[in-house]
Amino acid sequence: LVVLKRIAASEQRHFDALGDKLDRYGLADPSLAVDGAFSVADLQGLYYDLVANGMASLAEALTVGATIEDLDILDLLHAIEETDQPDLERTYENLLEGSKNHLRAFVRELRALGLDYEPQYIDPLLFDAIVGV
Repeated sequence: LVVLKRIAASEQRHFDALGDKLDRYGLADPSLAVDGAFSVADLQGLYYDLVANGMASLAEALTVGATIEDLDILDLLHAIEETDQPDLERTYENLLEGSKNHLRAFVRELRALGLDYEPQYIDPLLFDAIVGV
Protein backbone atom coordinates (compact mmCIF):
# COMPACT_ATOMS: atom_id res chain seq x y z
CA LEU A 1 0.00 0.00 0.00
CA VAL A 2 1.06 3.54 -0.70
CA VAL A 3 0.32 4.49 2.91
CA LEU A 4 2.91 1.99 4.16
CA LYS A 5 5.59 3.36 1.84
CA ARG A 6 4.87 6.97 2.79
CA ILE A 7 4.86 6.25 6.51
CA ALA A 8 8.08 4.23 6.24
CA ALA A 9 9.82 7.21 4.63
CA SER A 10 8.42 9.53 7.29
CA GLU A 11 9.56 7.18 10.08
CA GLN A 12 13.10 7.33 8.71
CA ARG A 13 12.98 11.12 9.03
CA HIS A 14 11.71 10.72 12.62
CA PHE A 15 14.52 8.28 13.37
CA ASP A 16 17.07 10.73 11.98
CA ALA A 17 15.63 13.62 14.02
CA LEU A 18 15.94 11.61 17.22
CA GLY A 19 19.41 10.43 16.23
CA ASP A 20 20.52 14.04 16.09
CA LYS A 21 19.19 14.61 19.62
CA LEU A 22 20.87 11.45 20.92
CA ASP A 23 24.16 12.74 19.57
CA ARG A 24 23.59 16.24 20.97
CA TYR A 25 22.84 14.98 24.47
CA GLY A 26 25.28 12.07 24.45
CA LEU A 27 22.59 9.44 24.95
CA ALA A 28 22.82 5.78 23.98
CA ASP A 29 20.83 4.70 20.94
CA PRO A 30 18.74 1.59 21.74
CA SER A 31 18.83 0.56 18.08
CA LEU A 32 21.84 -1.37 16.87
CA ALA A 33 23.65 -1.23 13.52
CA VAL A 34 21.59 -4.16 12.20
CA ASP A 35 18.01 -3.40 11.10
CA GLY A 36 15.53 -4.71 13.66
CA ALA A 37 18.12 -5.17 16.41
CA PHE A 38 17.82 -3.36 19.75
CA SER A 39 19.89 -3.25 22.92
CA VAL A 40 16.79 -3.17 25.13
CA ALA A 41 15.30 -6.66 25.60
CA ASP A 42 11.68 -5.46 25.94
CA LEU A 43 12.00 -3.41 22.76
CA GLN A 44 13.54 -6.36 20.93
CA GLY A 45 10.71 -8.63 22.03
CA LEU A 46 8.08 -6.12 20.98
CA TYR A 47 9.78 -5.77 17.60
CA TYR A 48 9.73 -9.55 17.02
CA ASP A 49 6.08 -9.82 18.09
CA LEU A 50 4.94 -6.94 15.90
CA VAL A 51 6.84 -8.14 12.84
CA ALA A 52 5.43 -11.64 13.22
CA ASN A 53 1.89 -10.29 13.60
CA GLY A 54 2.26 -7.88 10.70
CA MET A 55 3.35 -10.62 8.31
CA ALA A 56 0.05 -12.50 8.72
CA SER A 57 -2.06 -10.27 6.45
CA LEU A 58 -2.60 -6.76 5.18
CA ALA A 59 -5.11 -6.13 7.96
CA GLU A 60 -2.60 -7.29 10.56
CA ALA A 61 0.12 -5.11 9.02
CA LEU A 62 -2.17 -2.09 9.31
CA THR A 63 -3.10 -3.04 12.87
CA VAL A 64 0.59 -3.33 13.77
CA GLY A 65 1.18 0.09 12.22
CA ALA A 66 -1.64 1.57 14.31
CA THR A 67 -0.30 -0.18 17.41
CA ILE A 68 3.17 1.28 16.89
CA GLU A 69 1.76 4.78 16.51
CA ASP A 70 -0.48 4.25 19.53
CA LEU A 71 2.58 3.38 21.64
CA ASP A 72 4.66 6.16 20.07
CA ILE A 73 2.01 8.71 21.04
CA LEU A 74 2.06 7.54 24.65
CA ASP A 75 5.86 7.56 24.74
CA LEU A 76 6.04 11.03 23.19
CA LEU A 77 3.50 12.45 25.62
CA HIS A 78 5.63 11.15 28.49
CA ALA A 79 8.80 12.48 26.90
CA ILE A 80 7.25 15.94 26.51
CA GLU A 81 6.28 15.93 30.20
CA GLU A 82 9.73 14.83 31.31
CA THR A 83 11.94 17.21 29.36
CA ASP A 84 12.96 20.73 30.23
CA GLN A 85 14.95 21.20 27.02
CA PRO A 86 13.08 23.43 24.53
CA ASP A 87 14.67 21.78 21.48
CA LEU A 88 13.71 18.32 22.69
CA GLU A 89 10.19 19.45 23.46
CA ARG A 90 9.86 20.89 19.94
CA THR A 91 11.19 17.69 18.39
CA TYR A 92 8.87 15.53 20.49
CA GLU A 93 5.87 17.71 19.65
CA ASN A 94 6.65 17.49 15.92
CA LEU A 95 7.05 13.73 16.20
CA LEU A 96 3.78 13.55 18.13
CA GLU A 97 1.93 15.32 15.33
CA GLY A 98 3.50 12.93 12.82
CA SER A 99 2.42 9.93 14.90
CA LYS A 100 -1.11 11.28 15.10
CA ASN A 101 -1.17 11.63 11.30
CA HIS A 102 0.15 8.10 10.89
CA LEU A 103 -2.41 6.71 13.34
CA ARG A 104 -5.20 8.42 11.40
CA ALA A 105 -3.87 6.94 8.15
CA PHE A 106 -3.72 3.40 9.54
CA VAL A 107 -7.18 3.67 11.08
CA ARG A 108 -8.58 5.05 7.81
CA GLU A 109 -7.13 2.07 5.90
CA LEU A 110 -8.47 -0.39 8.47
CA ARG A 111 -11.91 1.19 8.29
CA ALA A 112 -11.82 0.89 4.50
CA LEU A 113 -11.42 -2.85 5.08
CA GLY A 114 -14.40 -2.81 7.46
CA LEU A 115 -12.20 -3.16 10.55
CA ASP A 116 -11.77 -1.12 13.71
CA TYR A 117 -8.67 -0.44 15.77
CA GLU A 118 -9.01 -0.32 19.54
CA PRO A 119 -6.25 1.69 21.26
CA GLN A 120 -3.94 -0.42 23.38
CA TYR A 121 -1.80 2.28 24.96
CA ILE A 122 -3.43 5.70 24.81
CA ASP A 123 -6.70 6.64 26.48
CA PRO A 124 -9.72 5.87 24.26
CA LEU A 125 -10.88 9.49 24.55
CA LEU A 126 -7.54 10.74 23.25
CA PHE A 127 -7.71 8.15 20.47
CA ASP A 128 -11.19 9.34 19.50
CA ALA A 129 -10.00 12.96 19.49
CA ILE A 130 -7.08 12.07 17.24
CA VAL A 131 -8.91 9.93 14.70
CA GLY A 132 -12.17 11.89 14.79
CA VAL A 133 -14.75 9.27 15.66
